[in-house]
Amino acid sequence: MAETIRYAIIMLAAGIGIPLLAALNAQLGGRIGAPAAAASLLFAVAFLGATLVMVLTGSTRALAAIPAQPRHLWFAGLFVAFYVLAVTWIAPRFGVGNAIFFVLIGQMISAAVIDHFGLFGAVMKPLSLMRVGGLGLMAAGLALILRG
Repeated sequence: MAETIRYAIIMLAAGIGIPLLAALNAQLGGRIGAPAAAASLLFAVAFLGATLVMVLTGSTRALAAIPAQPRHLWFAGLFVAFYVLAVTWIAPRFGVGNAIFFVLIGQMISAAVIDHFGLFGAVMKPLSLMRVGGLGLMAAGLALILRG
């Protein structure tokens, strides 16, 4: 139970960071007139942060195992790049709230499909009527927040 609470708190913090990332990087992209340059800076800072954590946790040896991994696993970086570029360019034009609303809807749909089929080694959680109803309620809640 304590582990579940700890995981939930960490993921809540990560969720809080997504709109902050969107707002800050969108503002930087607007100020410099180049969303792609703002995204590149974001990735440079993120790289430094991740590298620091890797060094501090003593996991640098794991880098040697990367070449032996399936190449399709590397596409995760492209999804992050697409997200950051999209939100940096779109949020100032569409609004941070609107942009994140559609990100969250997309995340819920994608997560439900991944869990339902157990894709990419995920724990399989079939899409029951109860889960579909919960997703519908979450989407409705997001829509109410957006309209409010």
